Amino acid sequence: MENQLVTLSKSFAVHIINLCEFLKARGKASAIINQLLRSGTSIGANIHEANYASSKADFINKFQIALKECYETDYWLGVFHESNIVNDKEYSEMFAHCSKIRKMLIASITTAKKAEKK
Repeated sequence: MENQLVTLSKSFAVHIINLCEFLKARGKASAIINQLLRSGTSIGANIHEANYASSKADFINKFQIALKECYETDYWLGVFHESNIVNDKEYSEMFAHCSKIRKMLIASITTAKKAEKK
């Protein structure tokens, strides 16, 4: 599942970057766009870093950070949608992508914690 998570989160980061560049070109508020850019790209960076963790606890910690970044990204996407910075289609596509990553992270963290206890 981790390799699929790396691929999915990298694809999500690329979509986030493209969305943020598009929004900046439309003259939208760059300060909050940068928040989305940071949280949305951090997810994949932490997942990638977890693959090189020094221990099971470090692996879990990196995935938990990625999960927190996922929740922050959900928040910013919701703010952008409610303030009409992104339209319904943009929002639902990005939210679905982020939700899939979030569910996979939760499953991976749960599995890793069970394995750690053994």
